[in-house]
Amino acid sequence: MFRRTFWFTAGAAAGVWATTKVNRKLKQLTPESLASQAANKALETGNRLKDFALDVRAGMVQREAELEEALGLDAPAEPGPARGGELPTSRRRAALGSTTHPTPHVIPTIPYNRNEDH
Repeated sequence: MFRRTFWFTAGAAAGVWATTKVNRKLKQLTPESLASQAANKALETGNRLKDFALDVRAGMVQREAELEEALGLDAPAEPGPARGGELPTSRRRAALGSTTHPTPHVIPTIPYNRNEDH
């Protein structure tokens, strides 16, 4: 008698467990649930990319500071064009380019009449 009761109870529990599992999986596979899961994954990915970009930017700033220190570029610079000074003559010529401007290369155009072929 106890054997029958045991197996009946075990079967009923297994049935309830299986039914619950199947119903949960079916709810996860509804279009609304799938759309919600996709939106959550997209937001999570966006946040990870944002964090990565911020980490990269912080690393760039740190490395730039290290390079400036190593190259001695963090010292105050002499007044240049951005600070109201002028470039030396040789640099000014290089920056401005030659004073004579060559004529632009013109590609000759050939008139084409589509009706000539017929």
